[in-house]
Amino acid sequence: MEHRNNVTEFVLLGLTQSLQCQKILFAVFLLIFLVTMAGNLLIVLTVMLSPALNAPMFFFLGYLSFMDAVYSTTVTPNMIIDLLSEKKTISFQACMAQLFLEHLFGGAEILLLVAMAYDRYVAIYKPLHYLTIMNQRLCVQLLMLAWVGGFLHAVLQLLFAYNLPFCGPNVIDHFICDMYPLLKLACTDTYVIGLTVLANDGAICVVIFTILTISYGVILHSLKNMSQEGRRKALSTCGSHITVVILFFVPCIFLYVRPPSTLPIDKSLAVFYTVMTPLLNPLIYTLRNTEMKNAMRKLWTGKRK
Repeated sequence: MEHRNNVTEFVLLGLTQSLQCQKILFAVFLLIFLVTMAGNLLIVLTVMLSPALNAPMFFFLGYLSFMDAVYSTTVTPNMIIDLLSEKKTISFQACMAQLFLEHLFGGAEILLLVAMAYDRYVAIYKPLHYLTIMNQRLCVQLLMLAWVGGFLHAVLQLLFAYNLPFCGPNVIDHFICDMYPLLKLACTDTYVIGLTVLANDGAICVVIFTILTISYGVILHSLKNMSQEGRRKALSTCGSHITVVILFFVPCIFLYVRPPSTLPIDKSLAVFYTVMTPLLNPLIYTLRNTEMKNAMRKLWTGKRK
């Protein structure tokens, strides 16, 4: 489809127009970003260097932290710089790159959470065959599947956005480049594209959230047949997984499972899943996991038993 695209850059309105608030948010988000990167990279290094953490669960957890760290760098640094900039512009190409990367890592993370749920299911339902089923080959295959799924999802988003005709308005009332704000600026009828985005994003969120909810429901139902110690350990691990799933999916479902539109609350929800979730994931997993805490203590205080 040939069209003239007069827009070479977009102006991001950001989170707030108040200069005072921008300064406060700059300090808050800079601190959050540094803690997020440190926390996630600490988990990645601990999983890589600690011999005790060789179970499939920690293999997935290490990659989840890696994805969170990279996902943070696609959105947060740009937002932090914009909070101190007078003119918050992003070039058309940079906007498309941000859209692609954001959905690549977001999509891959969603699918990785499914792999982690399957891992817990096998651990609880088939404990004697756990290491045979969850062998290294299957773990790598599930990881590759998550990356490929995230890539395909992101390519679809990019194709939708890249072919939109922009012929004038270029002000995005948001702090990131995302589909719905971009659809609002396109000088064409975006109803059909809006529905395809809804199907791509909304359906993925709902279907996977439903699968995860059912699988954790089944896992929790099976706990009554376990010993007190086994039940406590399984509840602790599954509890942290369920918390992460809820934190990630509830804002996504609210954002994407509705007719294409932009609402004032969207920015707050986007902050939650782009900035807060990558910060909370390492905290949730490490604080609730004794093996992870012990491995960190041994590795980083130099104690070897």
